[in-house]
Amino acid sequence: MINVGDLRRMAQRRLPPVVFDYLDGGADGEITLRENCRAFEDVLFRPRQAVSLAQCDLHTRVLNFDLSFPAILAPVGYSRMMHPGGDVAAARAAGAAGTAYILSTISGHRLEDVRAGSAGPVWYQLYLVGGRPVAELALERARKCGFSALVVTIDTPVAGMRERDPRNGMKELLGGGIFSKMPFLPEVMSHPQWLAGFLMDGGLPKLENIVIPGKGPMELLDVSASLAQSAVSWADFSWIRQLWKGPLVVKGILTAEDARRAVSEGAAAVVVSNHGGRQLDEVYPTIRALPEVVAAVADQTEVLMDGGIRRGTDIVKALCLGARAVLIGRAYAYGLAAGGYHGVKKAIQILWEDVERTMRLLGCPAISDLNESYIEYPREWKAH
Repeated sequence: MINVGDLRRMAQRRLPPVVFDYLDGGADGEITLRENCRAFEDVLFRPRQAVSLAQCDLHTRVLNFDLSFPAILAPVGYSRMMHPGGDVAAARAAGAAGTAYILSTISGHRLEDVRAGSAGPVWYQLYLVGGRPVAELALERARKCGFSALVVTIDTPVAGMRERDPRNGMKELLGGGIFSKMPFLPEVMSHPQWLAGFLMDGGLPKLENIVIPGKGPMELLDVSASLAQSAVSWADFSWIRQLWKGPLVVKGILTAEDARRAVSEGAAAVVVSNHGGRQLDEVYPTIRALPEVVAAVADQTEVLMDGGIRRGTDIVKALCLGARAVLIGRAYAYGLAAGGYHGVKKAIQILWEDVERTMRLLGCPAISDLNESYIEYPREWKAH
């Protein structure tokens, strides 16, 4: 395994199409999905030559946490369907690497087990699925077991139209009757290793952190409908701040206007994100949106970024443009799907080595020294 693309191909071989395409796909025509990766090509390096560096310092500090590596593992929903280890395995790998893990609300593992599995910081990502009473219970559990920050995702008023899912029969396979499942079963049966692990893990997991009073954990099938009924608005932030006294991160920012609003609502950090191209299609790729947000609020709050990161060069470019750190999602999820904990560990190792090599080739001794002087990028990307 040389790069993240190799892990992606291994994940594709191991997973049935319905699961792989959930991980790999985007919304509508997948224009933003593709542009998130391609736009990094518009940023070129300006190295300092004849600089000899025995090693480079990759440490950074985010929300007063010291991280050994400037990449945080992003929330990925349904990860237990990709591998039985799911969020527990991914959080363990993040902690072993000295970085943070963000647990999705849409998780098949109890948040207490995920927190216990990591030696590093673990943050909780909040959707209001199930309504405020359900969220209040989850936040209290997160506080008690030591989650250190809350990430509120604001770009999901409804789920994006991810066309691969209905084509693969996602809804039918998750909750339909036997006759509606039959056209899609051959593809599932042709992946016996995944199927054996899925069945031994108990089959379709419930959402252990969305506990409906009087009913228990929410069924996986109920999420999309519930999400549309529980969109986060700015009006919810005063209530959130009353419940959560730790650092608050707002994820889903693409404009200076929303970045400023997030700061006014108490955000200790914002994440420049288009949900990995899975929500509204044909928006700016995140590396393109990053300079505008940095110019608007970097002197008031920390700026993070996710989307399209497949190589260490992508991470370095984002840091040069002002991100404190990046979030990686698919890059480690391919590793999880390919090999559980060891696959996630390999994904982090690949990116770590990429970043260190890039820094040495740039002639830059430390992450903290990166700035725009090391890159050239289109002038039209400058803040509006």
